[in-house]
Amino acid sequence: MLKFNGYHHGKKEEDFSGQKLRTLPSSLLDKGKDLVKVDLQRNRLRQVNGIAHLWNLVELNLSRNELVEFPLEIKDLGNLVKLYMNQNSIKIIPEEIFPSLKKLQFLKINTNRLTKLPSDLNRCQSLVYLNLSNNSLKDLQPLVGLRRLKELYVENNQLVELPRALFRASALAVLKVNGNALPEEVCAGGLKDLQSFYSMLDDSSCSVCTLKTMFLGATMAGKSTLCRSLREGEPVPVAEADRTVGIEICEVDQDGVRFLYWDFAGQEEYYITHHVFITPQAFVILAVDLSSYDSKDPSSFREKVGFWINNIQLKVPNSVVLLVGTHVDQCEVEGEMMKKKNDIQEKVQQMLLDRRESLQQQRKNLEELEDVSLFSEQMREIQRLEEYKLKVLDLIPIDCTKSEDIVWLQNHIKDLVSDKETFPFMEQTLPQCYQQVESTVHELVSDGDVPRHGIMNHDDLLEYLQNKHSELDHEKMRLILQYLHRIGIIMWYMEIPDLKDMVFIKPSFLISLFKAIVRHDLVSVLGSISSRELKSENALQVHRSRWINDFKSRATLSNVAIRILVRKELQQSGIDDQEMIEEIVGTKKKTGNLLTLVQHFDVCLPTKQNAPLNPEAQEFSPNRKWEASSPVVYDLEGGCLFPSGLTNNNQVQDQWGQDNLEDINVQVYFSPEIPHGFFHRLVIRICSLYSTYWIGQNQCLFSCGSKRVLLREHLTEDGDQFIEIRGKNSDVMDSADLQKMWDVIKVVMMRLARLVQQWRGLYQFVHSPCKQRGCSEYFEWRDWQDWLDQSGSEKFNMVSEEKMTCRNGHTRRTELLFPVSSCVNLRD
Repeated sequence: MLKFNGYHHGKKEEDFSGQKLRTLPSSLLDKGKDLVKVDLQRNRLRQVNGIAHLWNLVELNLSRNELVEFPLEIKDLGNLVKLYMNQNSIKIIPEEIFPSLKKLQFLKINTNRLTKLPSDLNRCQSLVYLNLSNNSLKDLQPLVGLRRLKELYVENNQLVELPRALFRASALAVLKVNGNALPEEVCAGGLKDLQSFYSMLDDSSCSVCTLKTMFLGATMAGKSTLCRSLREGEPVPVAEADRTVGIEICEVDQDGVRFLYWDFAGQEEYYITHHVFITPQAFVILAVDLSSYDSKDPSSFREKVGFWINNIQLKVPNSVVLLVGTHVDQCEVEGEMMKKKNDIQEKVQQMLLDRRESLQQQRKNLEELEDVSLFSEQMREIQRLEEYKLKVLDLIPIDCTKSEDIVWLQNHIKDLVSDKETFPFMEQTLPQCYQQVESTVHELVSDGDVPRHGIMNHDDLLEYLQNKHSELDHEKMRLILQYLHRIGIIMWYMEIPDLKDMVFIKPSFLISLFKAIVRHDLVSVLGSISSRELKSENALQVHRSRWINDFKSRATLSNVAIRILVRKELQQSGIDDQEMIEEIVGTKKKTGNLLTLVQHFDVCLPTKQNAPLNPEAQEFSPNRKWEASSPVVYDLEGGCLFPSGLTNNNQVQDQWGQDNLEDINVQVYFSPEIPHGFFHRLVIRICSLYSTYWIGQNQCLFSCGSKRVLLREHLTEDGDQFIEIRGKNSDVMDSADLQKMWDVIKVVMMRLARLVQQWRGLYQFVHSPCKQRGCSEYFEWRDWQDWLDQSGSEKFNMVSEEKMTCRNGHTRRTELLFPVSSCVNLRD
C-alpha cells in the first residue's frame, strides 16, 4: 500500500459527501486556509467556483459529481497531495494545471470521458499513483518522464500501443492496461509481461489482422451453411445429416484479414463444452432462423436470440456480435422478414438497456446504504461490469441459396472489421517472432514430428521451439503460446493445474475427443455399436442395452462404452496406433487422458463405485477399539455421470427430507441470470471433494461427516435466479457444530466464487433469508469474499452482534445467519 506524505496534523477536515450539493456552500469557503481535507463526493456539482480559497488543501475528493470541465481553480491548490476526480463526465483537461501541482502524489481521474491528456502532465513530478481507467484515451505519451510514478491504471481505454519509453521509468511497479486494443494475454500478465512483450518489438514488427470468428445459434439455424458458404464464397448447402457435431474449425484469408472460423453445434447437449473453446476478443456471428421465428411468442426470441446474447454477454462481454437472419427464402408472407428483423433488434436493444439499468440500480442501492465502505468490493465489481460494452450489430437478412447474398455478406464483414471503432482489437502490432513461432508450430504438425493426436508435453514443446528460436526465453515463449491459444491455433489451459503441462497442437483433435461422447445422438450411437466392437472389450449385447438404459434413466455412461466410442472416433480420424489409443481412452486398469480432460472441464463426474458390505468385517462396539479389516476387492465397471442429462430430483429429495426453518440458509443471487450449465459445473466441482453425494436435475445433496448440505438451483424466466445453499440444522447442534457447518459452506462458496470468474459479465450477491415463517425479509451479506480469503485458525466476523433483527422485527442468533468466529449460547 502506497503512503503519501504532506498531511498537516491538527488541521480541520470537512465532509460534505452525499448532500446533493449543486454549488460549494459558503460555510465551507469561509473556513479557507484552516482546511486540509474536504470530501465532496456523491453530490451534483457541475462547477466548484471559489475552491481556490481553500489554498491549504492537502486532499480533495470531487468524485461522483457532474463535472464536465476540469476546474481551472485547482491549479491554485499548490499543497494538494491527493486529488479524486473520478466518475464525473470530464472531457478535457486544460494545459498549465498540473505543473502548478508540484506536491501532487495521488490522482484518480478514472471513469470520465477523456480523449486525450494535457501535454504537460509529465511535469507533475511528484506523482506516485495515477488512475486513468475507463476513459477514451488513445495516447499515453504525456506520461513519459514521470520518474516517481509507481502505479499506473489505464484499463478500458482505446489504446492500441504504449510508449516504449514508459517502461524506462525505474519506479514503475504496477501497470494495468486490460480492456484496450492490446494482446489480452499480455495485459493480463501485468507489468512484467508488458515489459517482456515490448522488449520483443523492433523495426521488423508488423501489424497483424487475425480474428477468431465464432458461429453460434440454435440447432438448425443455418450456422454450418453460413460458415461453409462464407468460406467458399458461394452457397454450400448442408444436409441435416451433415450438421455440425461438436465444433468445426477452418481458416479463411480475405483481403489481408485472417479469419479463424469456429462453427459451434447448436444442440443443447453441446453447450456443456462450449466454455472450453470460447475465448475473449472474438467476433460472434449469431445465426437466427427467421422462417421459424415468431415475434408473438416470447419463447421464440428467448431460445433463438436472447439465450445466446445473454451467454455471450456473460462469457465474453467485450465481444462484437453480428446477427444474421437465415432461411430468408422460406419467409413467404410479404414484409414478414422486415417485421421479424425489427422485432429482434428492438428486443435485443431492450435486453442491453435492461442490463445497464439493472447495474445502475444495484450501484445506486449500495450508494444509499448507511455505511457504503462495508460493501466496497461489491461496488467495485458493479463498476467493473458497467465498463463492459457488448456490441450487437444490426441484423442482416441473408438468403444462403443466392451467390450475390453470400458475396455481399463477405464484403459487409470486411467493412465491419476494418472499422476501428467497432473492432479496436482487430489490428495489433506484434513482434515478428510471434509469426515465426506460429510458423514453426505449423511445420511441426505438417512434418509429422508430433503424435497424431497432437498432444505434446509443455516442456518438450518449449524445448523444441527454443531450439528453433534461441533468442526467446521462457517468459517470452509463454506469451507467444498464450497468444496462439487465444486465436485458436493451439489449446493450452495453463490456468488448470492438471492440464498446464499438456498442449494441444491440434485443437481439432481435442474437439474430436469431446464429440465422441458429448453429442445429441448419443443413444443412437450407442445402439450402433457392433458385435465386433463389443468383443474388443469382452462386452455383450446385453451390456450395450444396459449402457443405453443407464444413460436414459441415470445420465451415466460406462467407461467401457466410452472407450469403444472414442476408439471408433480416433480410428475414423486415421489414428490406429493401439498404444496411443490406450493412452487416450485408457484400459480397464488405467484411466486415459480423455476422462481426465472431461472431468477437469466440468463435463462429467466419475460414478461412485459402491462395493458390497464385507461379511468378514469386525463388528463395531462402542466399548472396544475398532480396526478396519482388509476389504474384499470387487472388479466393478466404472463410469461417468453427466449431471446435465438428469431429469428429476427424486433421489435427492428422498435423502434430504423436509426443509427446516432453522436450517442454515444462504442464497446466492446472479445478475442477469445463472449461466447455462453453471449449476452442474458447480455440482461436479463440489462432489469431487466428497465421497457421499446425490445429484438431481437442479439439486445436489452431499455429506461431510455428519454435516449435510443441499444445493438447489432456482430458475424463473422473469424473476430472480439464485442458488440456495442449505445446511441441515437440528436441535442437538451446538455452536461448535454450527461453526463446522459454516466451514463446509465456505468450501462451497469458494468453489462458486472461482467458477464465477470464468464469466466476466456475471455479478452475484448473497442473502440469508429471515427464519420467521412467512417473512420475506433477508439479511444482506457484506463483502463476503473477505471471509473466503481468511486462512489459519482465525475466522472472519461478518458482523459483531450476537443477534440480528430483520426489517420486520424478527430476531435470530447471528450464528444462524452469518459465519462468525465465536458463537454465543445455542439457547435464546
